[in-house]
Amino acid sequence: MIRILLKNILPLLLFLTSTQLLAQGLKGKVTDSTGLAIPGATVQVVGSKVGTSSDGNGLYALKFPSPGAYKVRISFTGYQTSEVAVQIDNTVKTMDFALQDAKELLSDVVVVGSRSTPRTNIESVVPVDLISTKDVKVFAQTDLTQILNFVAPSFSSNRQTVADGTDHIDPASLRGLGPDQVLVLVNGKRRHTTALVNINGTFGRGSVGTDLNSIPVSAIERIEVLRDGAAAQYGSDAIAGVINIVLKKVTPYSFSTSFGQSSSSALGRDFSDGRTFQADFSKGWAFKNDKGFINFAAQYLQRGYTNRGGLDTRPLLYSASPTKGSTETEADFQARFASLKAADDARARANGLDRNNMRVGNSDSKNGGGFLNGQFNFGKTTQLYYAAGFTHKTGSAAGFYRLPTQTTQIDLSIYPNGFLPFIDTKINDYSFSAGLRGKIGTWDYDLSNTSGENTIEFNIDNTVNASLPTGTSPTSFYAGELLFRQNTSNLDLSKKHTFDGGFLTSLNTAFGGEFRIDNYQIKEGEFLSYSNGGRLIGTSPTASGAQVFPGFKPSNALDKSRHNVGAYADLEAEFGPRVTLGAAGRYENYSDFGSNFSYKFTGKVMLFGDVSIRGAYATGFRAPSLHQQYFNNESTQFVGTNATQVLTVNNANPIVAQFGVGALKPEISKSGSLGLAGKIAKTFTFTIDAYNIDISDRIVFSSQYARERAGGVLVPTGVVNQILNTVDPAAQINSVQFFTNAITTNTAGIDVVLTNRFNLGAKSSLVLSVAGNLNKTVVRSIQGSDKIESDPTLKAKLFDRLERSRFESSVPKNKLNITATYNVNKLSFVARTVRFGEVTYLNAIDPNVAANGLPTQLDQTFAPKWITDFSVSYAANKTWSVTVGANNIFDVYPDKLYIDPRNNENNLSGNAASNYSGGLDNTSNGRFLYSRAVSQFGFSGRYVYGKIACTF
Repeated sequence: MIRILLKNILPLLLFLTSTQLLAQGLKGKVTDSTGLAIPGATVQVVGSKVGTSSDGNGLYALKFPSPGAYKVRISFTGYQTSEVAVQIDNTVKTMDFALQDAKELLSDVVVVGSRSTPRTNIESVVPVDLISTKDVKVFAQTDLTQILNFVAPSFSSNRQTVADGTDHIDPASLRGLGPDQVLVLVNGKRRHTTALVNINGTFGRGSVGTDLNSIPVSAIERIEVLRDGAAAQYGSDAIAGVINIVLKKVTPYSFSTSFGQSSSSALGRDFSDGRTFQADFSKGWAFKNDKGFINFAAQYLQRGYTNRGGLDTRPLLYSASPTKGSTETEADFQARFASLKAADDARARANGLDRNNMRVGNSDSKNGGGFLNGQFNFGKTTQLYYAAGFTHKTGSAAGFYRLPTQTTQIDLSIYPNGFLPFIDTKINDYSFSAGLRGKIGTWDYDLSNTSGENTIEFNIDNTVNASLPTGTSPTSFYAGELLFRQNTSNLDLSKKHTFDGGFLTSLNTAFGGEFRIDNYQIKEGEFLSYSNGGRLIGTSPTASGAQVFPGFKPSNALDKSRHNVGAYADLEAEFGPRVTLGAAGRYENYSDFGSNFSYKFTGKVMLFGDVSIRGAYATGFRAPSLHQQYFNNESTQFVGTNATQVLTVNNANPIVAQFGVGALKPEISKSGSLGLAGKIAKTFTFTIDAYNIDISDRIVFSSQYARERAGGVLVPTGVVNQILNTVDPAAQINSVQFFTNAITTNTAGIDVVLTNRFNLGAKSSLVLSVAGNLNKTVVRSIQGSDKIESDPTLKAKLFDRLERSRFESSVPKNKLNITATYNVNKLSFVARTVRFGEVTYLNAIDPNVAANGLPTQLDQTFAPKWITDFSVSYAANKTWSVTVGANNIFDVYPDKLYIDPRNNENNLSGNAASNYSGGLDNTSNGRFLYSRAVSQFGFSGRYVYGKIACTF
């Protein structure tokens, strides 16, 4: 009986079961727009846990629980997510899906720049660049500032070296303006700035930027770069534009790891340094019944230091340079110097004191962090959204080497051969944003609160406090901490009105308010990090505090806050299908300096087909940061080749009042743009936008006002001496500097982006893009206080030639990016070459004036250079892919700094000490062979890497 059942009934059951398994299904293929298969694409039934992913050939099969109407969502990183309604019955249907590349034809939707309906790049009324996940992951750059530097032509950023805290936080520029003149948003909400104000000799000196590298690249879905003034829409800081970072939502499991290092030849040496390890993860989960999503992403990045320093060319390392005696013959002096140098060189060899004694390049860095992004839907119209991030970074950067001859800065009983001090930082970055959006009647509302905090702790290592009794100084110090905290609350209301017939077809109305609180703190270091122990070298006082970075004193410590209230209105109207006009206005009132009103007008006219002309005119402002208003410290800085104690005072200090300088005012801007954008023949897109930006009352960090000396002796009647003696009668402070509204500038330029896609067959495609920026900034006027204007010496030092060159020529005047992406079967080849335009460095004292006795070569222009990157990727299956490549594959370096022939390393034998003068070139005694004062593309040379990625 059992045998009969098995023989006759079991096949029937198996048939019915298999029929049921195949019933109510959907199958097909997921491809890109050219027909190439996309392995690993997520195919999800919206509102349920039913889902799958495509295999190595792009094929998928989906089973449904019952017949009915469903919505299917198809997504893959780097492509536009698609949702399609399907009607499922008791059969297996076939449906193929073609996803659009997130950057294809520059036509992805962007939300920044308008509070109306999101538009594509070429349809937006102002220029917006879209940078997709594929753009930020395809090459070896692992932190966001370096990625943007090579992807976005109008963006510029380079790692700094021997610049205190700026070694660890990269200053960035948009359209040649300062780091504090671009506003950063995350998911459309204001991102807090860092706690660091850049006070050393780098690009962005005196400014406060946003640490973009505190956002894990693995958390980013896309980046929208609004290249237009937008203070009337978003508030302070948006003079140059806005960078909006959009976080990932529902995504598959994604892991990647990479390793690389420099493989370079320069300076007659081979380099294998800068070893970099990166690992990241991301995954986004959809809630059941279309209730929302949650995405978590994390990244760990470890980067080793690089060193491209040159040889210290000072003739003597242990002994002070001799002077010729009044009765000594030249021959005797030369013989005495030669004997002294021979003994000095022998001592250095015996003690292992290398003339390659600096670390000039990227700092050591470890960066780990994560970001959470989510949304919960209440019904069909109300959503609770949130985002939270945390990043912890540690870094170690070197300062200037202290030689045994620098007796006031060293304790020879501890470091008989000198020492290289290090600034070690611990940087923590927190952020949390939450909001509720939905509808009240016919109006959309968005109520949100965003908080952020950035802290930087300074620890100084391998150093001394030279003023302490001999042999008693610690070699490590806690030097204090900087903190910046910001909380922003927003309420936004908007409504789109549509009209049937008539001249006006739609009108979007938006208005809202903002309340923001800023808090800035300086926390003192340990006592020995800043104190003076009273030790003398003969009659000369020794330097106070930890060498390279004296700790913050109790008198430096502060806790300052402010608040501001803002209100805005934003209108955008469409007149038929061809004309769009917009207007926005924003009023803000700050508790520390008063109020400001900004406005903006925009317009776009469709000329023919998909080609339009667009333009904008706007006023804007940037509020002085709390850092600029209150930062103060005493630091050891190198001016030329000489260490000097520099006092930075804030505008509440009586010293600033003696210069006649008052409280800081906001920077005010007027900007205009005009451009063409469109698509031709369905595959070629272009945007061409010209712009002009005038900024008045720009805040600058003054040049250093040094004590007046004659023949090395202080001049008692000197204006600066008299001012500094009020706080430092012992004359340990050499110079003073401060912030002030002092210059008016004009910035003009043009941005061009061209893209074309070529379909080369069923399994191959080629995408070519060309993007360029031309940019020029001119300082039109310099205006000091009445007292400074009345004294030519004070006026000359307010904003010298060097500071002027930081504003006018320290970032490339032009940049050109050419990228080609070729896909064939499972292989992808990407080649990119970027031309970084020339930059110029001007010496603080004009070398073209013969009376100054300086070589004219001290003013240097560094020629344009092409940097070429190449990578090849192989997708073994729908899960795994591997990439190998090289950045700067031709190992290109910037032009070298000028070094006087008497000072170069080939002349170390020298004739006499009197022939050597380190102040006659730009290399700081031969140790800096590439400039750190201008920002082009760095100087680490070729970098080779490999990457493995897993997506499922």
